[in-house]
Amino acid sequence: MDRTATPDARPALVRWLTGVPTALALAILVAVLCVTGLVMVGSASPVVSLITYRSPWTIFFRQVLWMVIGLGALLILSRIDYRKWRKLSIPLVAGTVLLLFAVLVPGVGVTVGGSSRWIGFGLVRLQPSELMKLAIVIFAADIIVRRADRSAPAKQVIAPVVGVLILAVALIMKQPDMGTAMVLSCIGFGILFMSGVALGPLTKVLCAFGGIALIFSVSDSYRRDRVLSFINPGAHQSGSGYQVWQSLIGLGSGHLFGLGLGGGREKWGTLPNAHTDFIFSVVGEELGLVGAIFILGLFFALAWYGYRAASRAPDRFGCLVAVGVTTWITTQAVINMGAVIGMLPVTGIPLPFVSFGGSSLVITLASVGILMNIAMQERSGPRQSSRRRRLVRT
Repeated sequence: MDRTATPDARPALVRWLTGVPTALALAILVAVLCVTGLVMVGSASPVVSLITYRSPWTIFFRQVLWMVIGLGALLILSRIDYRKWRKLSIPLVAGTVLLLFAVLVPGVGVTVGGSSRWIGFGLVRLQPSELMKLAIVIFAADIIVRRADRSAPAKQVIAPVVGVLILAVALIMKQPDMGTAMVLSCIGFGILFMSGVALGPLTKVLCAFGGIALIFSVSDSYRRDRVLSFINPGAHQSGSGYQVWQSLIGLGSGHLFGLGLGGGREKWGTLPNAHTDFIFSVVGEELGLVGAIFILGLFFALAWYGYRAASRAPDRFGCLVAVGVTTWITTQAVINMGAVIGMLPVTGIPLPFVSFGGSSLVITLASVGILMNIAMQERSGPRQSSRRRRLVRT
């Protein structure tokens, strides 16, 4: 019998990428995204920073501060065994729901631009809806593992997750924040789907959830205008479609290599929220199609390594947490970039790691720390490939 190893016919780059340890790859990708975010926030924010804070550098320095805090949280949580989060699943989700209620209380929640989404004072603010993303990941993964271990019916697995999801989405829509509600829904249903519950009951719940969301999106004039402007932004360029129209102008101006870093024109008061929700438009304008594809490639690679961490997780809880965190980041990135290029309605959510943000950036980086801890404990050896498919579905 010929025991000679079969040569690996894959390209050298593919062999290298697949051979990089998952945790190291995640760390590199997040570091590159964070550095890119600092550069682009520094380029996109001077005008609005000067108008708001009388200094062109205030927003940039605030981003640096939040990023340092977030990276500190990432390093700490990457050293804490992810299994310990199971004990905090119920207190975490219950506490976050209380914070979501508190946001809506006059005098307690901080209202900015007509939306009440924050708790705190001055520059120290917490956005509970961002914390809810992490809470639903931990809660859903824990409840699924607990009830699946007892061979509970599908309804008993789906019901508590969907129940918490409905409550959280309802409170977040009251703020209002449709974008975060969409991301939260994708996280919950993504974990349920990957858990292996029966597709019949899950599909019924998903269709009902989608139908309610559709009705809700057209029941309010503001949300209805957003949907109509998304369908044809050119027809609403002076009204509800103004932001998307200016974003498309900026993207079109960038061509292949862009106008050069700092050379964009839309950020000079023409494009609202250029350093937050629409920073991808600034990337396309200043770095061109090449820069936009670079950002897209980073998120694609992050998704690939994140789901690889899930497939190699030591246990089912780790697998589902990794699925949840990865789905969270990639879904949010897709919704943000889809809105910027006019393919999805504008929902007002930041581009992870790249947009200016406080609690959003810190909590996302902290969640990556948990994902990295799972990746650092990934299974290895000849049985890995044979067990990979069974980890999620059994």
